Amino acid sequence: MEESTRAFSLDDVQSALGKAGLSGWLFYDFRGLDPVARKILCLDPEHVGTRRWFYFVPAQGEPRKLVHAIEPAMLATLPGSTEVYLSWQSLRSGLEGILTGSGRVAMQYSPKNEVPYVSRVDGGTLELVRSFGTEVVSSADLVQDFDATLTLPQLESHHEAANLLRMLIDEVFFKVAEAVRAGRKLDERDVLTIVEKRLSANELVYDHPPIVAVNAHAADPHFEVPDSGSAPVARGALLLVDVWAKQAAPGSIYADITWTTYVGETVPDEIVQVFEVVRDARDATIAKARAAFRGGTPIRGFELDRVARGVIEQAGYGEYFIHRTGHSIHEEGHGNGANLDDLETHDTRQMLPNTLFSIEPGIYLPGRFGIRSEVNGYHTGDDLEITGPPHQDKIEALLARPPEERMTDGSWSL
Repeated sequence: MEESTRAFSLDDVQSALGKAGLSGWLFYDFRGLDPVARKILCLDPEHVGTRRWFYFVPAQGEPRKLVHAIEPAMLATLPGSTEVYLSWQSLRSGLEGILTGSGRVAMQYSPKNEVPYVSRVDGGTLELVRSFGTEVVSSADLVQDFDATLTLPQLESHHEAANLLRMLIDEVFFKVAEAVRAGRKLDERDVLTIVEKRLSANELVYDHPPIVAVNAHAADPHFEVPDSGSAPVARGALLLVDVWAKQAAPGSIYADITWTTYVGETVPDEIVQVFEVVRDARDATIAKARAAFRGGTPIRGFELDRVARGVIEQAGYGEYFIHRTGHSIHEEGHGNGANLDDLETHDTRQMLPNTLFSIEPGIYLPGRFGIRSEVNGYHTGDDLEITGPPHQDKIEALLARPPEERMTDGSWSL
């Protein structure tokens, strides 16, 4: 992928501040407390520093830096004037100085910590800033704009990863069916090894191992395959595979999908029923987002979560849907954009154009089995694109297909 990471643009930030009706954006960090600020400002991730610094970008005019005498070059890569402080008293007077005349200022904080992903500024620093008569508002939507949107090369990198992951699912399911038919013993660790070898072969990278979960383990949304003693993947097992990865080039964007299958000739009725509820919740969320995007109607993350949750609750499984409906996706598997969440947090951020997110409702029956169906959605600006090849519309009996039935590209068709 061609280089797509964004350099800090003062013009872009000031334009966004003007549209938001804000006086400025105050960035602050101390020993890496705010990785969001460091990423948006394009600071060297290896050069964190040990002293507090502030960087104020006004809606108009020259930015102002406040740095410690021991680390005067900490913000040297950024435009603007520099003031150096030494004592705590000079820090306070310097901060009051750079904020003089400002009214409503954005910082990385969230009222009542509703959106903890952007709530990076400590309470004491907020008190200090407010003591100067400055009104502090959340930078949550600004953060989305500068740290969750995708460039066209980044979107293409996501598409390529999504296509490879979908093919990988086919390959893994085929190998499982092949092993079970041949009477070979297979467990979750074996299947995970297959998945990771295929990821490596396709030059995809990831932050931690995929999820391969059988039966009761699939009822744990964040199950981790143990090094030894993992469950057998055998006839009569429900198998869930959740895999996320991206290309290795800088700026590449993750894809993240989950599929389930049943290792047998006929899927039990209860598993079919639970899958269909999950699928319907997923598709209702897709329909709601698509209608909002096409109509130009603002919609927030918590509102989409409520759609999926409503379908599952109506079916009588509400207590078994124990995580948010979806999360932001970017250069990290979980990005800094709006999440589809009204359970773990009350995510009031709007779904912005050019952002990518997962839609992944689930039902988890403790000690028995769990079903999740995960797709990725991209806000084009006037529509919702579900990325990658067609998503899962029914749960298949893995051994019902003839072993020779394969797609022309070598992967198995489910």
